[in-house]
Amino acid sequence: MKFLQALKEAVSSISSNRTRSFLTILGIVIGVGAVISLMAIGEGAQQTITRQIESIGTNVIYVMGGNMSQDVTNPRPLTLLDVKALENRNRAPNIEAVSPVLNANSSVKYGGESENTNIVGSNTAYQKIMNLEIAEGTFYSDTEVSSGASVAVIGPELAQRLIGRSSNVVGTSLRINGQPFRVIGVTVAKGGSQFNNPDLNVYMPITAMQMRVQRGDSADRVQFIIVQARSSESMSAAISETSAIMRASHRLSPRQPNDFTITKQEDFLSIANSITSVLTIFLSGIAAISLLVGGIGIMNIMLVSVSERTQEIGLRKALGARKADIKLQFLTESAMLSMIGGVLGIGLGWLLSSAVGIIAARAGTQLVPVIGVGSVLLATLFSAAIGIFFGLYPASRAANLEPVEALRHE
Repeated sequence: MKFLQALKEAVSSISSNRTRSFLTILGIVIGVGAVISLMAIGEGAQQTITRQIESIGTNVIYVMGGNMSQDVTNPRPLTLLDVKALENRNRAPNIEAVSPVLNANSSVKYGGESENTNIVGSNTAYQKIMNLEIAEGTFYSDTEVSSGASVAVIGPELAQRLIGRSSNVVGTSLRINGQPFRVIGVTVAKGGSQFNNPDLNVYMPITAMQMRVQRGDSADRVQFIIVQARSSESMSAAISETSAIMRASHRLSPRQPNDFTITKQEDFLSIANSITSVLTIFLSGIAAISLLVGGIGIMNIMLVSVSERTQEIGLRKALGARKADIKLQFLTESAMLSMIGGVLGIGLGWLLSSAVGIIAARAGTQLVPVIGVGSVLLATLFSAAIGIFFGLYPASRAANLEPVEALRHE
């Protein structure tokens, strides 16, 4: 039997049982749609995270307290003395800027409105290192840091939620942790998720944060230190200088391991990409179960079709049809059912991805699902393979029917 003839008969069989055929391919449609949409969302999330991390720059180093990779007893906390040592250009010629950072979640109030958000205390170098642009007003100055001035720079989304606008807010007075702060600047919108959105942050001098937000904590302790190398090419030298200075500052002997951890942007990027990739594969694997269920449905319907068409099969074999012809006929039909489901699933996946993108945009999250050619081809070819695989048994069963027995079947 020629393939075109088998294709024509498959189309005829499917069109004569439209309702049953639609219900058969429904599992494939859902499976392919789920796989494509989840892979698109995962790729979009990965690109969003990558853009956010890369926007800071590839020459940024983070110094954290403690050492997770080695057993360090009583590690020294990070302090402003460490920051001062790292700022010494004679000892660290490859370091451009250093910023101590304190983070806290606190209540910010304006009038009757209140928001719990992230408060960042730092020095003036933080703006340059983190690439913070100011849309209105200014960032705080060295004088305001040294004097512990009660000033704050806020994100535009926080301004919108509290004040009802994101412009003309300079000079407004907010209460942070019950203390009055004067708004001196508003940052340019960057976007982000609910869990990490710089547009909701409050930035203030680290001295003001120590005195008014984190009262009771040690005056010189910081949570982590951000170091900016002079360039991407000098990253290795800057890391070596940072490590040597921190070891000297913490008075560690040559035999003692580091009681701090140094991490660069590429490490965060690698970790973020690994997490999103694993989650995407995991979720796509769960969605692929629908494809297997759809394949079982195809096999079930094909077995029913073999039973219904037993006499037809017997007549074909009596007229000279070979086993290969009968097998090709039923394999073509099962593969076509699966391919139709795959094509419809692509459309469903596109619709689901678009819906997620619209919902994310309305929620203020920069997530744009990306449907790649690879994910479409993978899902389509996998669905076709499932149709052929689950069609093999019914096709073989039909091909092995004895003509006499088939003709006698009622």
